[in-house]
Amino acid sequence: MESLIDCHFTFDQGVKNPPTSAIFGSQYMQANLYNHCQTEDLELAKMLIRPGKFFTEDMSKEGLLTQEKYGSVRRVYVLCHDDPVMEEEFQMYNIQKSPPHEVKYIAKAGHMVMISQPLKLSLCLQEIADNYH
Repeated sequence: MESLIDCHFTFDQGVKNPPTSAIFGSQYMQANLYNHCQTEDLELAKMLIRPGKFFTEDMSKEGLLTQEKYGSVRRVYVLCHDDPVMEEEFQMYNIQKSPPHEVKYIAKAGHMVMISQPLKLSLCLQEIADNYH
């Protein structure tokens, strides 16, 4: 991942521990999150941005995503092309670590596929609903 440019982090448990939350800066949002979106969408997002909490403690627990707890659900992974936040290599790693039943692909999606490619995403979700209902 590229530099976090103008993002701000909160260290509620001290700076020697991982950050507990982050807020994206406007440059980071433009370069990485809204790079496939219209300017109006970026400007609205900049007005509405709030800190996001990390769930590192929850995710570090052994056995959180076991076959018994999570594996019984049929999963479809929607791979978003050209996402600088979740690069394709990382998405492929996630797919290999926890293989879904199917992988869908949305081209030129970026990170905010629901804004950059809403029609493609809604058609993809409808197809998933039809196939797995």
